[in-house]
Amino acid sequence: MNTEAAVSTSDRPRRSRSLGRDVAGVAAITVVAVIGYLLFPDNLALLTRIVAVALLVLSLDLVTGYCGVATLGHAALFGSGAYAAGILSAHYGINDPLLMTLAGIAGGAVAGLVSGAVILRGHGLPQLVLSIALINLFHEFANKASNWTGGSDGLSGISTDPIFGYFEFDLYGHTAYVFAIVLLLIVFVVLRLLVRSPFGMLCRGIKEDDVRIRAMGASPKAALMRMYVISGAVAGIGGALNAITTQVVGLDSLSFTLSAESLVMLVLGGTGSLFGALSGTVIFMLFEDYVSAANPFHWLTMVGALLITVVLFAPKGLYGSTAAFLARKREAGQ
Repeated sequence: MNTEAAVSTSDRPRRSRSLGRDVAGVAAITVVAVIGYLLFPDNLALLTRIVAVALLVLSLDLVTGYCGVATLGHAALFGSGAYAAGILSAHYGINDPLLMTLAGIAGGAVAGLVSGAVILRGHGLPQLVLSIALINLFHEFANKASNWTGGSDGLSGISTDPIFGYFEFDLYGHTAYVFAIVLLLIVFVVLRLLVRSPFGMLCRGIKEDDVRIRAMGASPKAALMRMYVISGAVAGIGGALNAITTQVVGLDSLSFTLSAESLVMLVLGGTGSLFGALSGTVIFMLFEDYVSAANPFHWLTMVGALLITVVLFAPKGLYGSTAAFLARKREAGQ
């Protein structure tokens, strides 16, 4: 009893610190959302798009940052969620945004199950090859199933009812933006609990040493499959959000380019950190929007220069390197 009490007492500071970081994270997202609303009141569509892509990058961080699974096909999960939500509205007339979001979760989870079953059969470079093959297969399937997806013309005819029957999706994007932020906050809190849970710690252990995890009697592949399905559900929320707010789903939601860019955003912010995934997405997309408007002919050069600088001088990503620097400063101060 005394030992259990001592362990419980020693865990309290850690739990309080984790709770403090959770509250700080929610507060930071809310503050940044308000600042974004005040700075870009006429460009809320861009901010809503950033939130949708941030959900994709968060889902990628679950399998790459926390589990060490290499993938360049994660947009397959995002696009599956987008098409599931879009098809529910365009073909079945179910326009409730909450039901469309649930459809996106289901579509993304199924895509995650399929993708995980294939990708997890390889390791390292073979995983990358399998993921690239999968994203091309998903893309081609959506293109050929034009009766359902609209093919290369995109899936149109999507409409959304007011949320709870009161909050209509206006032309200025106010409702869409608030809806996106609420979804992001819910997902962020759930994922913070997930990565700190025993299951989350198991996935981190698999990334570090899967042989030791097997020796302990756990199944790395089963745990990774579960995480892949969860990742698919999160990506599906992002895809559904994109379909709900833009009211169209194109093949670009299943593109290799989107997969590669999401990985770039994750590396830019820092892998293995939800805060890193969010910060990398916001920085990359705002920087890309600004430089492409300022210099339409050479903006890719500027983006490339930014990425090279970050990789060379901040290998843990912008957030990861900053957090590590502050941790060293605290240790030096003690």
